[in-house]
Amino acid sequence: MKHGKKYQDSAKLIDHLNQYDPDQACDLVIKTAKAKFDETVEISVRLGVDPRHADQQVRGAVVLPNGTGKVTRVLVIAKGDKAKEAEAAGADFVGAEEMIAKIQQENWFDFDVCVATPDMMGLVGRIGRVLGPKGLMPNPKSGTVTMDVTKAVKDIKAGKVEYRLDKTAIIHCPVGKVSFGQQKLQENLDALMEAIIKAKPAAAKGTYLRSVYLSTTMGPSVRVNPLKF
Repeated sequence: MKHGKKYQDSAKLIDHLNQYDPDQACDLVIKTAKAKFDETVEISVRLGVDPRHADQQVRGAVVLPNGTGKVTRVLVIAKGDKAKEAEAAGADFVGAEEMIAKIQQENWFDFDVCVATPDMMGLVGRIGRVLGPKGLMPNPKSGTVTMDVTKAVKDIKAGKVEYRLDKTAIIHCPVGKVSFGQQKLQENLDALMEAIIKAKPAAAKGTYLRSVYLSTTMGPSVRVNPLKF
């Protein structure tokens, strides 16, 4: 793969044989971000689990202390008082059958997170086939199927992120923006890693944190020492 001059210049700042401490890694990804826009910083964590087994799944959500730096559009599927609560909490879109129909008929996906009350999951299940592949299906484990819609909406707006294991036993998750600076990025990184470590399945054997990498949208990756978490 051929990289541009900016990428190559950034890559020279990184010793790819070295595992950096979290503070050094956060500092390096900021220094190597050369794009003209505020790049997202993402973490990739390879875990020592087998995603083919249900008892070794790793999934959850955490509110990052400094948010994600992104404006998150929230859709709440609810009725009556819960719909009013969602509107008061700051949800961008609120509705029930009409929202399900809008998604089905208009292929409408102008939202980033979908929250639903438990009584509405029968309706939401009808569009599971389209929500699932996009990662938009409400799930109790991530706190998006709940009666406490006020807390759910406020947490998401405050910077709640969902992490989940993919088929290759890797978790990919944003931890902020380059403009956050080293300290805020590290605080977010520590909060996310703490949640992932707490979510370790009882069935997991051997080394849990196999490798950790930080990278920006357009920049090279920095290897982080997993023993520092």
